[in-house]
Amino acid sequence: MADETRDPVIGPPLPPERTLPFAPPASGSIAGRTMQESTYSPSPPEPHLPADAPNVLIILIDDAGPALPSTLGGDVRTPTLDRVRANGVGYNRFHTTAMCSPTRASLLTGRNHHRVGNGQIAELANDWDGYSGHIPKSSATMAEVLRQYGYATGAWGKWHNTPAEETTVAGPFDRWPTGYGFEYFYGFLAGEASQYEPNLVRNTTSVLPPKTPEEGYHLSEDIADDAMAWLRNHKALKPDQPFFMYWATGALHGPHHIMKEWADKYAGTFDDGWDAYRERAHAGAKATGWIPDDAELTPRPESLAAWDDIPEHQKPFQRRLMEVAAGFGEHADVQAGRLIDELERLGYGDDTIIIYIWGDNGSSGEGQNGTISELLAQNMIPSTVDQHIAALEELGGLDALGTPATDNQYHAAWAWAGSSPYQGMKLLASHLGGTRNPMFVQWNGRIEPDPVPRTQFHHVVDVVPTIYEIIGISHPDSVNGIPQDPIDGISLAYSIDDADAAGRRRTQYFEIMGSRAVYSDGWMASALGPRLPWVPGAPPGIATWTPDQDPWELYDLDHDWSQARDLAAEHPEKLAELKELFAIEAARNDALPIGGGLWVPALHPEDRISPPYTEWELSGDTVRVPEFCAPALGNRPNTVTMQVHLGDRANGVLYKLGGAGGGLTCFFADGVLTYEYNLFLIQRTVIASASAVPVGDVTIEVQTDFVEPRPGGPLRVTLRVDGAEAASGIVPVSAPLLFSANDCLDIGRAYGGAVSRHYADRMPFAFDGRIDRVHVAYAAPEGR
Repeated sequence: MADETRDPVIGPPLPPERTLPFAPPASGSIAGRTMQESTYSPSPPEPHLPADAPNVLIILIDDAGPALPSTLGGDVRTPTLDRVRANGVGYNRFHTTAMCSPTRASLLTGRNHHRVGNGQIAELANDWDGYSGHIPKSSATMAEVLRQYGYATGAWGKWHNTPAEETTVAGPFDRWPTGYGFEYFYGFLAGEASQYEPNLVRNTTSVLPPKTPEEGYHLSEDIADDAMAWLRNHKALKPDQPFFMYWATGALHGPHHIMKEWADKYAGTFDDGWDAYRERAHAGAKATGWIPDDAELTPRPESLAAWDDIPEHQKPFQRRLMEVAAGFGEHADVQAGRLIDELERLGYGDDTIIIYIWGDNGSSGEGQNGTISELLAQNMIPSTVDQHIAALEELGGLDALGTPATDNQYHAAWAWAGSSPYQGMKLLASHLGGTRNPMFVQWNGRIEPDPVPRTQFHHVVDVVPTIYEIIGISHPDSVNGIPQDPIDGISLAYSIDDADAAGRRRTQYFEIMGSRAVYSDGWMASALGPRLPWVPGAPPGIATWTPDQDPWELYDLDHDWSQARDLAAEHPEKLAELKELFAIEAARNDALPIGGGLWVPALHPEDRISPPYTEWELSGDTVRVPEFCAPALGNRPNTVTMQVHLGDRANGVLYKLGGAGGGLTCFFADGVLTYEYNLFLIQRTVIASASAVPVGDVTIEVQTDFVEPRPGGPLRVTLRVDGAEAASGIVPVSAPLLFSANDCLDIGRAYGGAVSRHYADRMPFAFDGRIDRVHVAYAAPEGR
């Protein structure tokens, strides 16, 4: 909605498509036999961008549902989102993929997620093209294209688009952010991280957080501080160069970590439970004009507990989980505001397009029934809420939620409430709520603020061509010698200036782990797939599931905002047409086999990404090896052999794998050799020698064997000193998949989270002796 004083958003006609990089300019100087006989006349730099090319800032919040922000009628205060909405335009029919890595790959490349190998998160990659976890160089990112056109490029926070097997400091680095066009990166490579003790990377170097939790460290604040410092350096050294900043929080992904004062701001806000909140948020969304007055509130699934069904003694726990999540969300939004404040203070406010996307997918139900350690769900280990509450009491009660001592995440019903009025949530590509996320665009002086949201149907793949069109550049034919795949995105710039323009995206498919849908000209066909994210354990019959078994639903989205009325029975021909369209789109986009993302987590956990080795020779100072790339000490038969020198009453960590929310560790406590297996806080197994180990050079062995050779089965752990057994014990339940998505194996000290409470207040509890050798070997399979 442009006025006469504003230039239109859409830039000049696009130049012909180009080959990148641009050829270097020929020298204007002419060399003679001598300098005196030579002509010196440097050629001016050849501009590749319009003189007024805008800066670009993309803000991406993680795992956030549309019914949470106060901006849109929810109870989570979002002053920055308020501000961007007030200064720009919003899209209430903008869509993501329903999962982290897939959305990010599509956002950065402009291609559908399977076409760029991201049919599921990077850690669950497999060998099919659509699920490989590898963004091909034939699909250059927006960062790479803008960099070659002359932009400075930087990324902060959550990345989650590097293959998990390539995340160690040994590389390779061509699929790290700096290999995909970002000249600078500071954040974490995995899908989640402790907000207090993250495994951080700066460019291609592993770095420790600049402060401890006790000193006030929090990841969202850190990435805001770092991005602001980068901006100041840019202003000082390259003030006229346009920049592209990609700032992506770890919030509101689990674990929900936030300081107590932020959670306490919401004390009592959610006391009436998730059913009441959903109705309140639905009314709020209408009152703020975000959804139409005729949007229907869809009912709660029968398999998801009603608030009234929660036992009274569990309700304080469930309420506090949501209070922590709300504080976590507000805090993240405030950090985004600090970055925008700095951008404006430096004079970039009128020259910068800000795109704020509230959620890379909907709210997450992966906390299932409410948890103090959210990797329990991914490991499909059954537990009860009372087990969580009992373990929490040992950590200090409800006040421990949100602290480094826990890896808490709220009940899935809070995710459902945060997705009002829709049926879906994260991991459900079939239904809105999992795929419909608010997006706002601000460009001071160029975009006329409009409180009425744009209703054109668009998708995250549309961001890249939108930016290219506004800048006035084209998608290149070739980048770095590699022919480029076409982009799937359709620029939405046309709708920024014209709210009433007819939508240009006619078709879009969705698929995550067998949950799927296809949109076409106002209609959507949906199939839930084989699993519901809030139901614990592996889905019944998953080993024999095929997509042919799934019933499909049909919705007329032009007249049914929230997918409240299934019209499959009334319009079988339309449903058949859309099912055929989905099959075509799935084949065209490398989405076959349907449900391919379930191969590792549900069918073949033994095929999870892991090192190809069966033996390792590690040094006494090997640290920060991501768990996916480390020896699987907690779920494969193995022996760790260490040659160490002990002083009197030795103390310190020999090794640890995982973090505070779950892991294993071997350490000395006043000379006593100690092993601890922390099963996600709800069960701890401690095995220790009866007395202190003598001073001097000793060989220590930690042997782990299955008592029952099955995933998650009990383990026998034996400690030996110079060949003699010092202690042994049984770990009743093991973690079949992994302990942590972002924490690491450390030798000689414990960075990240404290696996054992014994040394939680003495981190990193460095070993006070000397470790001369560490050898790890898997046991040979039986019969060999």
